[in-house]
Amino acid sequence: MITNICCIGAGYVGGPTMAIIALKCPHIKVTVVDLNEKRIAAWNDKDVKNIPIYEPGLSEVVAEARGRNLFFSTDVDAAIDAADMIFISVNTPTKTYGVGKGMAADLKYIELCARQIARVAKNDKIVVEKSTLPVRTASAIKNILDHTGNGVNFQILSNPEFLAEGTAVEDLLAPDRVLIGGDTTPEGQKAIDLLVEVYANWVPKENILTTNVWSSELSKLTANAFLAQRVSSINALSELCEKTGADVNEVARAIGMDSRIGPKFLKSSVGFGGSCFQKDILNLVYIAKSYGLNEVADYWEQVIIMNDHQKRRFAKNIVKTLYNTVSGKKIAFLGWAFKKDTNDTRESAAIYVADDLLNEQASIHVYDPKVGAVQIQSDLNYLETRSEAANLQGVHVYDNPYDACKDAHAIAVLTEWDEFKEYDWQKIYDAMLKPAFVFDGRNILDAKKMNAIGFHYNKIG
Repeated sequence: MITNICCIGAGYVGGPTMAIIALKCPHIKVTVVDLNEKRIAAWNDKDVKNIPIYEPGLSEVVAEARGRNLFFSTDVDAAIDAADMIFISVNTPTKTYGVGKGMAADLKYIELCARQIARVAKNDKIVVEKSTLPVRTASAIKNILDHTGNGVNFQILSNPEFLAEGTAVEDLLAPDRVLIGGDTTPEGQKAIDLLVEVYANWVPKENILTTNVWSSELSKLTANAFLAQRVSSINALSELCEKTGADVNEVARAIGMDSRIGPKFLKSSVGFGGSCFQKDILNLVYIAKSYGLNEVADYWEQVIIMNDHQKRRFAKNIVKTLYNTVSGKKIAFLGWAFKKDTNDTRESAAIYVADDLLNEQASIHVYDPKVGAVQIQSDLNYLETRSEAANLQGVHVYDNPYDACKDAHAIAVLTEWDEFKEYDWQKIYDAMLKPAFVFDGRNILDAKKMNAIGFHYNKIG
């Protein structure tokens, strides 16, 4: 039986996943380690509302388990040494250099983890891939671990996460499936069974799928590719709807009632974001190209091309509607996170829309309930489109939506936060310059109500 788990990486996957394991398995000591002292300090903050990841319900879970059998530490070596099972949950960003730049996953953090485990481990360990990884990464990890000369036996499992940010706690408490891949050897099967027993503390056994390690790794990339494909498909149709007079919401409802298609991920928007969809599809594209499967690569790459087009199209529409110039005009952004109920901004559509409008010399004024000025500036600086000073001058961040919208020429809704629907839109309209434009990138506002107030209301599709 597993009694001591270590997770390397205290981010969006590692933190919530380990918190739920600790909650549901009080007999297992769970230690989450990270070299980022500031992040670990935030996880250990006396006020659990200050933990670094915002997810509905997560603070309560951490409050119950922390100090009992859930611990957060920067002492990585000690946690590795004590653990029976080690989860690797570090960042695997898309490479920004060298071979595979812009497509392949950068595995340097994964390799550093493997080498650290190899250096520290004195007894047999089960190592679990929790990060999203390209197919056959497990063999690279095993290669490093098996050539340490310590005489330690390692089993490598793939256990990809299928969390949706904003509902991560819910998804972890009642997953539609848990996927575990491992070697087909007796030792591999034993390792799989031990991880199955951990999840079986709260997940029905029939919802725990076991496969070989390669199938598990590829399943994660494929799931995200299929979901992103649906978003890009409906977004491609949104442009056609605008030209023909059809309504994309009505089209989505009609096709979503077909049981073979279903209604999920058919909501048209300014484009998908987040840490997974784009990264995983690019990873799939790179893998396909590396095997010479160019047609397969081109097929999946089109999902990304369509998503980038949707973001650019949204920005262009703002410029075109505001009389072909936004130079010196105040554009208010409601929302910066890539989706509601999260403070994650990775690949958020808002970043790219803002970047395009800043190129047109607009003045951007942002309000997001969970994202602050430091993160917003960091997101724009990462693009390296202009100097940090220019970004500071061009983007202003508020802690009040009414202040952000005051004297604005236009409002762009970039995140589907529920609170946006409840605002006093008459008050917002009265304080704006006229004509007052609203560009609803999430189709969450009531068009009739907005038009009745006097807004020039534009929605997707």
